Amino acid sequence: MEYELNTPLDDSDINKLKAGDTVYLTGKIFTARDSAHKRIIESNAPIDLEGVVLFHAGPIIRENDDEYEIVAVGPTTSMRMNPYEADVLDMGVKAIIGKGGMDEKTHEALVRNNAVFLTAVGGCAALYVSSINKVDCVYWLDLGMPEAIWQLDVERFGPLIVTMDSNNVNLYKKDKEDSK
Repeated sequence: MEYELNTPLDDSDINKLKAGDTVYLTGKIFTARDSAHKRIIESNAPIDLEGVVLFHAGPIIRENDDEYEIVAVGPTTSMRMNPYEADVLDMGVKAIIGKGGMDEKTHEALVRNNAVFLTAVGGCAALYVSSINKVDCVYWLDLGMPEAIWQLDVERFGPLIVTMDSNNVNLYKKDKEDSK
């Protein structure tokens, strides 16, 4: 199935998603990599995480006259966020966008919190950037541009594939029967 969802997401959005579905997002998404995840755990998030979509990405940014422009944005390998992701999901995040899947602790947190992992295709940075209307704001720029949290206004951001769902299905597992 293919879904077009508006952020922030809620349980009714997540309940319809199954592993293998294609998703396009419209609304706000937030980039967050290792340093941002660590700081969220240590200091709390600079935003309310309820219903949020986090994108494991370190965008390439150009600054023009006090405005930011995304030049390219592609997924970062998500397993780097494994030490933090379950705790971040427990704070209300409804979807993670990344690549390569995540560990069992994170998958358990997806199920527990009725959330999903959406795989973005590596190498599609130009495609994804074309779905970004603008940068709304940036948090924690002191972490550096790739590690800061960028709030992006997106329209039909995707395609994204549900690869770990809230029904305990994980397409990254070799034995799919073990994940059901």
